[in-house]
Amino acid sequence: MRGFSMVSIWVFTFLLLLKISSCAGDSGVVNPCCYYPCQNSGVCVRFGTDRYECDCTRTGFYGENCTVPEFWSRVRLTLKPNTDVAHYILTHFHWFWDFVNNSFLRSTFMKLVLTVRSSLIPSPPTYNSKYGYLNWESYYNLTYYTRILPPVPEDCPLPMGTKGKPVLPDPKVLAERFFKRTKFRPDPQGASLMFAFMAQHFTHQFFRTDHEVGRGFTKGLGHGVDAGNIYGDKLMRQLQLRLHKDGKLKYQIVNGEMYPPTVAEVPVFMAYPEDFSPEKRLAIGHELFGLLPGLTMYSTIWLREHNRVCDILKAEHPTWDDEQLFQTTRLIIIGEIIRIIMEEYVQQLSGYLLSLKFDPTMLFEERFQYSNRIALEFSHLYHWHSLMPDSFLIDGDEIPYSQFLYNTSLFLHYGVEKLVDAFSRQPAGQIGGGRNSHESLLTVSERVIKESRTTRVRPFNEYRKKFNLKPYSSFEEFTDDEEMARGLQELYGDIDALEFYPGLLLEKARPTGIFGESMVEMGAPFSLKGLLANPICSPEYWKPSTFGGETGFNIVKTATLKKLVCLNTKWCPYVNFHVPRNEEEAKPRKPSTEL
Repeated sequence: MRGFSMVSIWVFTFLLLLKISSCAGDSGVVNPCCYYPCQNSGVCVRFGTDRYECDCTRTGFYGENCTVPEFWSRVRLTLKPNTDVAHYILTHFHWFWDFVNNSFLRSTFMKLVLTVRSSLIPSPPTYNSKYGYLNWESYYNLTYYTRILPPVPEDCPLPMGTKGKPVLPDPKVLAERFFKRTKFRPDPQGASLMFAFMAQHFTHQFFRTDHEVGRGFTKGLGHGVDAGNIYGDKLMRQLQLRLHKDGKLKYQIVNGEMYPPTVAEVPVFMAYPEDFSPEKRLAIGHELFGLLPGLTMYSTIWLREHNRVCDILKAEHPTWDDEQLFQTTRLIIIGEIIRIIMEEYVQQLSGYLLSLKFDPTMLFEERFQYSNRIALEFSHLYHWHSLMPDSFLIDGDEIPYSQFLYNTSLFLHYGVEKLVDAFSRQPAGQIGGGRNSHESLLTVSERVIKESRTTRVRPFNEYRKKFNLKPYSSFEEFTDDEEMARGLQELYGDIDALEFYPGLLLEKARPTGIFGESMVEMGAPFSLKGLLANPICSPEYWKPSTFGGETGFNIVKTATLKKLVCLNTKWCPYVNFHVPRNEEEAKPRKPSTEL
């Protein structure tokens, strides 16, 4: 047995050396850029076989590896509080933020948040999954997701560069050991399932990976908030969903209420199980939104809101044709989406006491580019399946996943009002810290990990550096779960080899936070840049005439989640991205149209 073990060790060592040698090329020289030597966003350029240079242009640093701060960079680093201190200030001191929120300082702070966060996202785009260097294809070819960091060089000796083990851990093992829920852990920030379903419904308009072409490619050519999840991502689908009268979308009436039409009436592709008849398949903007009643609920609400706004515009502009009514209404809907996401959804997500404000005019005097490209890293980052509970509580009934998925009858049985009320009251799960994903959703996490390897996404710590965060020095620093730290060390061998997506999901959560530091500091720049870079937020678009006059403009500027729901339902349920905060909020509500 002992001799067999020694032979095994020698064989393993030989194979490892052989792999390293083959990865390093015939010369045996390792690509120096595989060591990620350039810091502070410096760009590594290889010369010959064993020499590199770091381009430190406009990084605020200089030196061989861009590590020496220039004068103003040194001043900024000295004065700037670290992210934990800044987060603490933004989530404490109610008396201070009450004063700020009711004064001119609210706009000042909001402008600072927007400019600081947005500046972290390169515009125009830089890399993609094929090119790790700047080139015209990366900029021009919209079928690619862009990349914040270039891929791991193909000729590195190890999967994540030069550190870690020669073989990355099995994604299924990672999911079972570190992602699988042991006991449901509610979000300590109080997010509701209404928030969770909005996260899915909202993001699927721009997270549309084209798996048939490749995992670094996207179907969504809009690369931002275009309401393609409501109107369809292609013109043909949009035309099929439209009524072609008064700017409206097609619909059916069930029990006196407006719902999406069936596929029997509107033959668009919807991803239902094969045994679903066309009469039971609802035809909506996104082909996957029949999966969950929560997604169908939001699609129905936006359908009703679109047609409601069309009626308002028709009354004000009787000479407008169907096309102008539709196109102007779509701009209003996009504006409503951005305002609700900015002022309520991101507000809930951040936990900040600063009241976030959607006011595009704040950036009109700034150097700001009104264009956006969706990054592959943002797509991976946003897989928040831990939000989903173990079962769903609706109108006194507990519904398991087996009865919840692809259940059009359930959606029509309860109706929009009861679903909104139920989802607004049920807590969503905590995302950070690991071990909080329902077992039925583990395959999605496995798929993300496989996709990140196929597209050679760089290690988690490299993204920490990119977003001005201190890289972790050990797994014990990374997580406060000792068993998890030991397990990750065993599987990865080095904290600098930890992958991007597992790093984001398993990082210790902030005290009373929905997730860890990295998710906030990396996710916020993507989100805010994407929202404010929308064309409707530009000086050319942000004016009454774009939205059909002051009436349409005011619909955008006064949009709220509550108005969205209650102006499109028979009675106004409890509707909030936050579960009830007190007994008064938790009381059943009487039918009401008051907003």
